[in-house]
Amino acid sequence: MGLFFRRSVNFGPLRVNFSTRGVGYSVGGRGFRTGVRANGRRYTRVSLPGTGIGYQQTHGKAGAGGCLLYAALLGGAVAAPWWMA
Repeated sequence: MGLFFRRSVNFGPLRVNFSTRGVGYSVGGRGFRTGVRANGRRYTRVSLPGTGIGYQQTHGKAGAGGCLLYAALLGGAVAAPWWMA
């Protein structure tokens, strides 16, 4: 078993995930979430909350993510109204 690191920060429905592989982000709530992993792969997850039953599908190939840029743009768009209030 290996050592790992993962930290998540939530900004409403936006979740930014920091790991040893990089930064990923996702949007959604209980039962549905879609996002981009640190390696650039997109995924969609659907589940029945509280049951442990769900389905996840990964879309496309791993690419040059650019996910830090997307996370910053989405984070700013989601958090800006909250900061201005």
